[in-house]
Amino acid sequence: MKLLAVETSTEACSAALFIDGAVAERFEISPQKHTRLILPMIDGLMAEAGLKPQQLDALALSRGPGSFTGVRIATGIIQGIAFGADLPVVPVSTLAAIAQDFFDSCDDNISFTAMDARMGEIFWGVYRRDERGYAELLGQEAVTPAERVEFPALAGVGVGSGWGVYQDLLMARLAGFVERCETGLLPRAGAVARLGAYGFEQGLAVDVEKAMPVYLRDKVAKKESER
Repeated sequence: MKLLAVETSTEACSAALFIDGAVAERFEISPQKHTRLILPMIDGLMAEAGLKPQQLDALALSRGPGSFTGVRIATGIIQGIAFGADLPVVPVSTLAAIAQDFFDSCDDNISFTAMDARMGEIFWGVYRRDERGYAELLGQEAVTPAERVEFPALAGVGVGSGWGVYQDLLMARLAGFVERCETGLLPRAGAVARLGAYGFEQGLAVDVEKAMPVYLRDKVAKKESER
């Protein structure tokens, strides 16, 4: 199985190549430089592996939520490669990628995953580690004020940038359920690649025309009356 993944939904920019279970990744935190960084990252990974796009089995797209511009960059890059090489695409949630990266580095089984969504809100999803070690969504992903998040009555760990910004509000909301917080995790293409390969195995790949971003929020600014 050979799969290329791209992740540009936050200030971090990354690409990863999954080859038969092994993952090679390029990762850099460089706000507003994604359009300059991502193609050289992809070219470098492919050159090191001696591969051309036509030799891949699929692509994985970090489809959001995240910044509108960042999610569009990843979508455009993946769609371009998919069209050119006639490849299927596995859309992967950015929140799931954060949870997966967390699960891969610890023994915890529940991730209360939150990304800062600006405008007083967070992107939110609760994930558990399934029997094969992959992040499985519990309920639905949402964009919501921190004090209104919905969650199952399970003990877990607060993960992601949203906890760094709204830790007090989230701790109050999840009192008795959160064991600790890990605020520094950003989505990485390596986790997108692992989830993408698993999704491909599960039959979740789609034609490129259906590989679309998921913003959760349908607008970037609120009207004065909505504030």
